[in-house]
Amino acid sequence: MQAAATVMLNRSSVLSAMLLLALLPGLLACGSRTRWDHTPREQHIVRTGETLYSIAWRYSKDPDDLARWNKLGDGSLIHPGQVIRLQPPPGMSRSAGKTASDRQGSDSLPPIPADPPPLWDWPAAGRVAVNFGERPGSGTGILIAGSAGDTVRAAAAGRVVYAGGGLIGYGKLIIIKHNDTYLSAYGHNASLLVKEGETIRKNQRIATMGEGPGHEPRLHFEIRRNGEPVNPRQFLPAR
Repeated sequence: MQAAATVMLNRSSVLSAMLLLALLPGLLACGSRTRWDHTPREQHIVRTGETLYSIAWRYSKDPDDLARWNKLGDGSLIHPGQVIRLQPPPGMSRSAGKTASDRQGSDSLPPIPADPPPLWDWPAAGRVAVNFGERPGSGTGILIAGSAGDTVRAAAAGRVVYAGGGLIGYGKLIIIKHNDTYLSAYGHNASLLVKEGETIRKNQRIATMGEGPGHEPRLHFEIRRNGEPVNPRQFLPAR
């Protein structure tokens, strides 16, 4: 009996050790994610389905800066596994608005004025349930209430630079580029009605409303100026 108990104990120890070894990579990965959550990122490895715009959106960067820092041209050709620098290399500045010296490499040229904001319109008909900077949500936009399946419209004319579900916290997301300064985003959609690369007119139907925080029908609407979130209500018509 004692010998049998010893064999069972040894077998249990072996199984425990095997289980620990199987879980160890995941535990280490979780620790790594926690550390990065509180540490400024220096680089990002491109995953399948990502675009330069979705990466810039994730880290609140200007897409033009990322393209310039990484020598990507217009930034349209990136591939899974590629390493994207998230900070300027030595000797290269961050853009503070767009300047002629940033674009053409000469400090003697005068600044180029930033693009003017488009003439915005509301992307959905509902009331504002959560204002800019408030919670729940990311705090980088506003949450507009409505009913599941409500129409979501483009707030201004532009080109779709991202349409997908790869950005955590946004659900099915559309990002529209309006000019070199302004982008807008539409999150928590039930369905996407446009694709990347499409030219969009103002008030065009682009998505249907899905569920946001709290499993309530919500549209997350966001405007970014040179990569930085700004309060959309300062640009939208009064209601």
